[in-house]
Amino acid sequence: MPELFDPMTIRELTARNRVWVSPMCQYSVHARDGVPRDWHLAHLGSFAVGGAGVVFAEATAVSPEGRISYADTGIWGDEHTAAWRPIVSFMHEQGAAAGIQLAHAGRKGSTWPAWGADGLNGTVPSDAGGWRPVAPSAIAFPDPSFAVPDALEKAGIDSVVDDFAAAARRSVAAGFDVIEVHAAHGYLLHEFLSPLSNARTDEYGGSLANRARLLLRVVAAVREEIGDGMPLLVRFSASDYVEGGWDREQTATVAGWARDAGADLFDISSGGNVTGVHIPLGPGYQVPFAAYVRRTAGVPVAAVGLITTPQQAAEIVSSGEADVVMLARALLRDPHFALRAAHELGFGLDYWPPQYERARWR
Repeated sequence: MPELFDPMTIRELTARNRVWVSPMCQYSVHARDGVPRDWHLAHLGSFAVGGAGVVFAEATAVSPEGRISYADTGIWGDEHTAAWRPIVSFMHEQGAAAGIQLAHAGRKGSTWPAWGADGLNGTVPSDAGGWRPVAPSAIAFPDPSFAVPDALEKAGIDSVVDDFAAAARRSVAAGFDVIEVHAAHGYLLHEFLSPLSNARTDEYGGSLANRARLLLRVVAAVREEIGDGMPLLVRFSASDYVEGGWDREQTATVAGWARDAGADLFDISSGGNVTGVHIPLGPGYQVPFAAYVRRTAGVPVAAVGLITTPQQAAEIVSSGEADVVMLARALLRDPHFALRAAHELGFGLDYWPPQYERARWR
């Protein structure tokens, strides 16, 4: 089995280790009109300095209406490509691969930022700068503060596929090394996958193959744009935690289909599509989902969710439960988690920043 600090090769990319930075929404007002700024350089750059193998930018919208909030980053225009370039360049200078998560928020779009909105929740009205969210069906996210979305017509679905493809093209132009398609956490592609949010009766609803159709079109379109050498990931929520909803068995099946459409590795999370469910939070609580998908579909996976110690991260990889660990909160507390983990676990890395060399051994 590989070790936590063994390189990971996918297609033409070799990441220096298996400690990767999970996409984390910043809801930063610095991202005016979706353009990343100095905050994003400092935030993402700190993880690259800290030794992570791949650093993923936050959920980055493929269109203006695809944003979760007005404070999210985007990559739907040339100004976004230009703004991402120096951020990516700095991550490369520190030896990390740069990843971007392409996303469309669907019915959870046009919401107030998680902070900085004076405690407001739910959908932002149009007179306050919001926009009309879209979804597979006119079914609101089950929270009274969320608006009923417009159901996408087939032309709108085609536009979503085109937007993902164009965003992938701009991501390549910005210098990113890895792309992840966001199909989790109750956002648009997850909404199509789950029967709890998809009540369509056309070729995009009903059977599992129909509900997966949009995701597979997106994966194929992104793969066509980025060519054969660039890794492509998909993030899934492996469970809605509701009987009759999206579950790990469907996740494993669609992961196999997505692999055939051009995806390489699957980032396994859970939840986010409905409210009022019990999620059994605890250390590594989503790792069994990742292990199931890896074993059942025979695909590489990343595990994510309350992975907080070097020893825990190392065990997940060395046991074969996952090929990669994705960290979030632990990195917010310590952006140099990877370097600290190498120190604590006794791995002699050759990519300590020279400015930090004095902390390498003692």
